[in-house]
Amino acid sequence: MKNIKLSSAHLIPLSFLGAILLGTVLLMCPFASAAGTFTPFLIALFTATTSVCVTGLVVVDTFSYWSTAGQVIILLLIQIGGLGIITVLSLLMVITRKKFSLGDRIMLQDALNLNTQAGVLQFMIRIIQGTLIVEGTGALLYALFFVREFGTLKGLWISLFTAVSAFCNAGIDVIGPTSLEAYRFHAPILCITMLLIILGGLGFVVWFDVLIGVRNGMQKKFSPGQIFQRFSEHTKLIITLTGGLILFGTLIILLGEYNNPGTIGNMPFGYKLLNSLFESVTLRTAGFSTFPQQALTDSSCIPVYVLMFIGGSPVGTAGGVKTITFFLVMLNVIGYVRGDERRVIFRRAVSEELIRKAAAIVSVSILTVIILVFLLIQSGGMSLVDGLFEVISACATVGLSRGLTGSLNTAGRWIIILAMYLGRIGPISMAIFFVRGRQNEKEQSTAEGNFYVG
Repeated sequence: MKNIKLSSAHLIPLSFLGAILLGTVLLMCPFASAAGTFTPFLIALFTATTSVCVTGLVVVDTFSYWSTAGQVIILLLIQIGGLGIITVLSLLMVITRKKFSLGDRIMLQDALNLNTQAGVLQFMIRIIQGTLIVEGTGALLYALFFVREFGTLKGLWISLFTAVSAFCNAGIDVIGPTSLEAYRFHAPILCITMLLIILGGLGFVVWFDVLIGVRNGMQKKFSPGQIFQRFSEHTKLIITLTGGLILFGTLIILLGEYNNPGTIGNMPFGYKLLNSLFESVTLRTAGFSTFPQQALTDSSCIPVYVLMFIGGSPVGTAGGVKTITFFLVMLNVIGYVRGDERRVIFRRAVSEELIRKAAAIVSVSILTVIILVFLLIQSGGMSLVDGLFEVISACATVGLSRGLTGSLNTAGRWIIILAMYLGRIGPISMAIFFVRGRQNEKEQSTAEGNFYVG
């Protein structure tokens, strides 16, 4: 990164694009396919994009189309995409003992979406260590069941692949063609998967704040409530929003699908509740499923769109506009209606700049979804419900589909590839990519206009 003069607004999108192209070339090679033949460019590009962008939409079955080498490439792309290209490059610089310039630190700060450069290298190393520990633990827990079912070598491979994919919120698996539908009555597998998804989606900042807070609280014999109150306002908000959204999604799915035989209608109540909870968690950008998404009722799809669009939390592996971003927009609306001039959360004021940034992210994301849905529907015959589900899933890097992905024509596949890429780097990042640096050097003083709104 030393000789690169591009700003992070340009380098981060380009780094993801470079990883996608490299992955495409590798996946096109005969050794990557189970048949030992060259893979068509568009299939390889789609697979590389869904892997690097940790989305999970696939046009060919991962477990059968790709060889072991191809699956290893996909797993590496998922891991790199989940952590971020700049983070991985920075780790290599640490390993090779390269010196970090001020520009390198700024780049890493932007890649990790942090507010300060202080301790950014130590934070990155802790992220890598924490990721390996969580993924390794998840793989060992999976192995208790998958090794018994598939044998030692295949069971261990499935365990590792699923753990990395779940933690990175990718939703790609090498088990079979129906995701985790065969395990809808297997509570341990579903609980392990949900835990990995939630840990990846909470964000690394929350991890470390909780670990430090719990450790200090136990030493001082604080109650759980006292420990929670001593978390940072960011951590408290993330935990509150995550818990609230999971509960909301669970109730919506449970009520909306209770008598639907295509989803949870024929399950005992306990498993209705478990699968509703799993669906609520996986909708937050994970992409695993325990029942066909095309079986969801149209009324259930409406809140599903919202949950997918919101996604996970900042500085983590999840996609979407992020929980805090969406909350700040809603907070601003409520504050305006109530006439409150200040936006306060946990006795801390929210800056006007953060409100503006949140509004820009949500607005550009909604506009992106509208444009891509229009283009996708124009590309081939499909319903608005299915087309909207596919685009939001791609833009929020969720990876769930109502059976549409595999039947997309060439134009449709290109549209979803673009949606996945924009979803990973963020539509607002792409806008900045083309706009930043083109402002007039001289600021012009302009008289304030008289406009009418509402």
